[in-house]
Amino acid sequence: MDQSAPPRPAATVLAVRDGPAGFEVLMVRRNLRSDFVGGAYVFPGGAVDAADAAVERVVGPDDTELSAQLGLVSGARAYFVAALRELFEEAGLLVACDDERRPAALVGEAATRLVAVRGELNDGHGILNDLLAREGLWLDLRGLAYLAHWVTPVGPPRRFDTRFFVLVAPAGQLAVHDDAETVAAVWIRPRDALSAQARGEYEMIFPTIRTLESVADLEHASDVVSFARSQASVAVVEPRIVERDGAIAVVLPGEDGYDD
Repeated sequence: MDQSAPPRPAATVLAVRDGPAGFEVLMVRRNLRSDFVGGAYVFPGGAVDAADAAVERVVGPDDTELSAQLGLVSGARAYFVAALRELFEEAGLLVACDDERRPAALVGEAATRLVAVRGELNDGHGILNDLLAREGLWLDLRGLAYLAHWVTPVGPPRRFDTRFFVLVAPAGQLAVHDDAETVAAVWIRPRDALSAQARGEYEMIFPTIRTLESVADLEHASDVVSFARSQASVAVVEPRIVERDGAIAVVLPGEDGYDD
């Protein structure tokens, strides 16, 4: 009998920006004490909370349109909200607009207030919707594009059904790790991140590696968003853990051994 835990809904986001030698992606390093992939370099993200569906101060497509993108009957907006909430909590970047639906310029005094708002949220002393209202801000989903869908293989005690998104990072904001769930934040070209992983300098999980590979040959940050939006559909990828000659291997759909 399969005793594996059911996968928990999750969202992660590739924040990208243009750099002098090509586009860069924001990666954070998870705390070594974390119960899930401690020490690994990942994209900001985490589980979808029940409260994500209740956030009202949101600008962008409605749940019906977003659910169609994700292949769900309903409830997709919570994934998009979770992606931006996790980006703010773990890396300090808030993708928001003002009451006129203009991108919020969160610099100077506003940036100082943003640090305090992030602290309240991370300490559990504030509700995202209320904090946004206090600052006169709206979470802006309009720039998010749906990129990939990965499900943790059967076997591990903690499993996630994760939607990957991409967006161009908000201008002028400084990405800073939260020093709790994440202990480092770095802007890096995908090829450089993959090289660091190959040298053993960056620990990464399989979906992170494959996602970096899927966009590594693109030139500009906007190209990554365009690539995501150009996909006719996003296939769910659920690797399987198999044993080969006494060793454990991860195989993808279509690879030898997947259907054994």
